[in-house]
Amino acid sequence: MATKIQNKGEIIEMKSTRQAFGETLFEVMKKDKRVFSLTADLAESLKILKVKESFPERFIDTGVAEANMAGVAAGLAIAGYIPVAGTFAVFMTRAFDHIRLQICQNNLHVILVGSHGGVSNAADGGSAHALEDFAFLRALPNMTIINPTDYNETRQAFLAAIDYPGPVYLRLYREPTAQITESAEKFIIGKARIIRKGKDITVVASGPQTAEALVVADRMSDKIDVEVISVPTIKPLDKKTILKSAKKTGRVITVEDHSINGGLGSAVAEILAENKVGKLLRLGLRQFGESGEYSALIKKVGIDSGAIIKAIRQLIKG
Repeated sequence: MATKIQNKGEIIEMKSTRQAFGETLFEVMKKDKRVFSLTADLAESLKILKVKESFPERFIDTGVAEANMAGVAAGLAIAGYIPVAGTFAVFMTRAFDHIRLQICQNNLHVILVGSHGGVSNAADGGSAHALEDFAFLRALPNMTIINPTDYNETRQAFLAAIDYPGPVYLRLYREPTAQITESAEKFIIGKARIIRKGKDITVVASGPQTAEALVVADRMSDKIDVEVISVPTIKPLDKKTILKSAKKTGRVITVEDHSINGGLGSAVAEILAENKVGKLLRLGLRQFGESGEYSALIKKVGIDSGAIIKAIRQLIKG
């Protein structure tokens, strides 16, 4: 269980994004007969057992065969269905060739769901941690990548993905994570949000690290005015919002539960370099994961609130 974090002295509610996905998929499949659910032997982990029981005619378990799952999803999309194909995020890259050639090259509307993202599958060790999924999929034309902030945003993001053209990758977390968005907030794919305004430094965060950044901004508010940008859509990236903030503060920190290479930090580095804007410091994993308790693990690999505070002080000092 993830440690509860505090914001201005108040405990932030912790809820699971994979639970949000399972509940929302069930609700959508009740109303829309075009939606087809697939998994590679992970219905329980993806919280879709209710889907399996309620809609057996629109549910396929391919077994531990992720490439086959991607191929079947492509066929269903061609047949007019909206396939939602889920597995652990670390296993999704096993199907890279099929995702590239069958789904992306044909620009098919397939929703790929990678659960247990980042180091959230903490106790299962480094081999179970998805740290390269953004890097793989960000390189593919037509692919949209969504890394929701929390439970509420996952629900809204999935609903948006159902109506969004082309391939979509939705990343989920095993651990309950901090709930900081409102249930009624509309999710716009490709749009970042400034969730705390500031003038001294910009922290660009995605997924559960957004809550960590928000806590840091509040803790340091009497010394350093931190602007926090939530980026749930890794691709397409909201360049306008990030560049506007970077031009104002001149200093940018990115933080993500992913390899330091190829993810959010790399995407932000590209646009800052291309536009010759600001100084940048990236926080992400520079190692493989390892077994441990989630809150201790994100501290050890340098993507928790303490790491963000250290990075802010480093960048402010120059």
